[in-house]
Amino acid sequence: MRLLEDILVIDFSQFLSGPSASLRLADMGARVIKVEKPSTGDICRYLYVSDTRIEGESTIFHAINRNKESYAADLKEANDLRKIKELIQQADVVIHNFRPGVMKRLGLDYDTVKALNPSIIYGEISGYGNEGPWKDLPGQDLLLQSVSGLTWLSNNANTNPTPMGVAVVDIVAGTHLAQGILAALYQQIQTGEGALVQVSMLESILDFQFEVLTCFYNDGEQLPVRSAVNNANAYIAAPYGIYKTLNGFLALSMTNIVALGHIIQCKDLLVYTEPAEWYNRRDEIKSIIADCLIAKTTDEWLAVLRLKDIWCAKVLDYEMLMQEKGYQCLQMELEVQTSAGLTVKTTRCPFKVDGQLLTSGKGAPVLGEDTCAINQQFGIQ
Repeated sequence: MRLLEDILVIDFSQFLSGPSASLRLADMGARVIKVEKPSTGDICRYLYVSDTRIEGESTIFHAINRNKESYAADLKEANDLRKIKELIQQADVVIHNFRPGVMKRLGLDYDTVKALNPSIIYGEISGYGNEGPWKDLPGQDLLLQSVSGLTWLSNNANTNPTPMGVAVVDIVAGTHLAQGILAALYQQIQTGEGALVQVSMLESILDFQFEVLTCFYNDGEQLPVRSAVNNANAYIAAPYGIYKTLNGFLALSMTNIVALGHIIQCKDLLVYTEPAEWYNRRDEIKSIIADCLIAKTTDEWLAVLRLKDIWCAKVLDYEMLMQEKGYQCLQMELEVQTSAGLTVKTTRCPFKVDGQLLTSGKGAPVLGEDTCAINQQFGIQ
């Protein structure tokens, strides 16, 4: 299913945030031409997140650049820049995630591009926005997690600030950019007008925390306080958290503490009859629950709790997850093939349309492999 068929995206972005936005557009059927520097290409090709390499390049590059084409061009070289401008004149969308000012120095800022193509949708991701004292700082995921307050929400109260174990800021910023571009494309269809779509990684990760920040704004600016025991959300009462069992771990969501006490046969919980106590005394309540749950296996507790409609789940690692029918029936795994014939397994686009998966078998491109074909197709000399 090609929902965005005939939409041409010229993507100058590198590494994760911008390429994640163009990946989602590609999943929806847009044609994405990735512009890369000759010889070196996107830094993501060689910036590893593990020691696993695919065709000598990083796994993350192959995961996030599938279903795209690669056009090699040195934007500091006049002839290459001319060719890129010719390509932009025939495009619908331009994306970049350079620091503020970089595209202007290259002669590809929004005003210049709009003069070339008035209906262009110009999407850009920055680290901290285009104004203020932080605008020139590096927009790197861990750094944004740190300055945004996010790291004070995970782990227990007596531990250090703890980042999430995935590049959440990059991915959320890419999602927001894709959303903005889709809205602008709708406007473009209705009016013929282009648009400048801007998002910063800081704005994205602040929006990601809208629930807890709204509490902070409206609670006398009281800082969130993590539980000392099994913290999972600074604003949610016991039993919310992950508990060790006889053979693994069990996640418990929100529920009535007295009812839980009856179900798991823990008399010590029956005295907490006031809902306010479930928050104000959550650490002692969680400690009692932890002492109780360690006595049986995870599956034994699931059988008891689910029978009474208590919200709970087994805590799985990837290996365990792959064995579950609940995972297998989703068909989340996607196999793509590179131009060299190598098969790469990754994840697919997460949504369906009219019951259909949005999939493509095309892997990430070799650096510059589509340059000649694109030049010929678009009449670029």
